[in-house]
Amino acid sequence: MDTKQKRILTGDRTTGKLHLGHYVGSLKSRVALQHEYDTFILLADVQALTTHFEHPELINSSIYDVAMDNLAVGLDPEKVTLVQQSQITSIAELTLFYSMIVTVNQLRHNPTIKTEAKNYGYADLTYGFLGYPVSQTADITFCNADLVPVGEDQVPHIELARKIVRKFNDLYGTSIVEPQVKLSDVGRLSGLDGNAKMGKSMGNAIYLSDSADTVWERVRNAVTDPARVTVKIPGNPEICNVYKYHCVFNKTEKDDIADRCRNAQIGCVACKKRLNEVLNQMLDPIRERRSYYENHKGEVRDLIMEGTRRANEVGNENLRLIKEKMHVLI
Repeated sequence: MDTKQKRILTGDRTTGKLHLGHYVGSLKSRVALQHEYDTFILLADVQALTTHFEHPELINSSIYDVAMDNLAVGLDPEKVTLVQQSQITSIAELTLFYSMIVTVNQLRHNPTIKTEAKNYGYADLTYGFLGYPVSQTADITFCNADLVPVGEDQVPHIELARKIVRKFNDLYGTSIVEPQVKLSDVGRLSGLDGNAKMGKSMGNAIYLSDSADTVWERVRNAVTDPARVTVKIPGNPEICNVYKYHCVFNKTEKDDIADRCRNAQIGCVACKKRLNEVLNQMLDPIRERRSYYENHKGEVRDLIMEGTRRANEVGNENLRLIKEKMHVLI
């Protein structure tokens, strides 16, 4: 591999299967960029413990689920490197080093931390939860990643990561790469219930591994224009959650659907049926690839172990150079 090729670091917390929000937020970008960048996919089992420390069995099984979902959307196992976060020693050491130069106030004022704490109902934050952005900085920089594809909610974390890297480089004369953000063209995907965010813990998601019947059941119950109680009443697509999905997944028909909705020429059920067809057409090849990996978990395990081995080689060498600059090697 060309050593000058730029690198991507991205990944997912291992707290369950991935959904359409993950797909439009990051997975789609990963697939598109894998041929241009050396791509590291982090299976973030340590970060999963910030909210699921009482359920390690979920995290263990989710390592496979997250890996399979990444492969199922079209990531090439010959091109990408799957990395189990907890097995990368350089990430743990860098997290400790970075924590020495980040203030508690910086972490407390992070808007994503505030939002997530509210969503989970945390009145008192654990050290690990509060320090999530510090750990994430170590994730990104252990391999000197140039680019980080993320959703909008992660931007504050990356901004803090850039500040940490600049300060660290200024203090110790290191050459850690300051990461750049790659945002999704779509932005955040709302939940089926109209919630501002599709989330695993909110029960408002369509998962990449859902069956066709399950997808229809979820779409059928999705929130629409509440004022439109019959087909004869003209609708308002701008406030319809189902129409938002058409705008993301059915761009060729979205304008026509909006016009027909406003003129009472299409009902909510027909609109949902068409969305269901579009989603299942997109998900069919993903489900097919995932089925293969579900039946070949040993192959998935080997990919994770080999990727983790390679990541440790990269991380250990980078950490050695960092320690030399910090004068902590004897």
